[in-house]
Amino acid sequence: MSAVASAGTSLAAPVARSPGYWSGVLRRLSRDKVAMVALVIILAIVLMAIFAPYLAPADPAKGSMLRRLRPIGTPNYPLGADELGRDMLSRLIYGARLSLIMGVTPVPIAFVIGGALGIIAGFAGGVVNTLIMRTIDVFYAFPSVLLAVALSGALGAGLGNALVSLTLVFIPPIARVAESVTTQVRGLDYIDAARASGAGALTIIRVHVLGNVLGPIFVYATSLVSVSMILASGLSFLGLGVRPPEPEWGLMLNTLRTAIYTQPLVAALPGLMIFITSVSFNMLSDGLRTAMEVK
Repeated sequence: MSAVASAGTSLAAPVARSPGYWSGVLRRLSRDKVAMVALVIILAIVLMAIFAPYLAPADPAKGSMLRRLRPIGTPNYPLGADELGRDMLSRLIYGARLSLIMGVTPVPIAFVIGGALGIIAGFAGGVVNTLIMRTIDVFYAFPSVLLAVALSGALGAGLGNALVSLTLVFIPPIARVAESVTTQVRGLDYIDAARASGAGALTIIRVHVLGNVLGPIFVYATSLVSVSMILASGLSFLGLGVRPPEPEWGLMLNTLRTAIYTQPLVAALPGLMIFITSVSFNMLSDGLRTAMEVK
């Protein structure tokens, strides 16, 4: 967190986000081979989720006890079958839908809410800052995993409640980063000059503040997607997320845990998908941070 919070210290003057700046970001990002590989993997997973009905070789909900726990490489079951005889390849393909929804959706929502709260707190200062940030600290004091489990347990299992829980988990850290960066920008000379010229608070925030703080906040938020993927899968694994028989990677890990000794490779496939997806988002976030020159 300290490394992210220090991003505001490098904002010594207003930065004009011109078309040349963004073209430079894209150019630097395209030269990052690791980020490009991660981007290709993410796009492939997204396309797999979108076109799941056309890519899946079988009905992900149709099973047979006669075909349960078939090993990888079985004819008509290239990735084997699960504990109910359902095709693992089809379930992994369809599982990308709910896994991406649960893993990605909370972060942009938290980015908007947490970013707005942090910017308001950092720019207003005083009592407003104390009121907002001390409320944020109540949630921020708990570990993210514990907070997610506690909120999901209180709200109940289900996709909607899991999304609400994860969103509430990510609002505090994003707000902390937004407040820290905005506080740094608020003390710069060009903000004082804008006040002296008669500009209102909303105008100053819109014209002078947002362009300088959104970059660090956005980069930090993208780094949370990988964490969100793991937390979302963990909630489903604990029975607090997606409910059976919906295909979702975390839930599939839970239902296959009893098969770890009989078909370990089949049981590990959902975990492998979670690992690949979360690492890809993390690598892309690192590449984006470097391309946007956010320190």
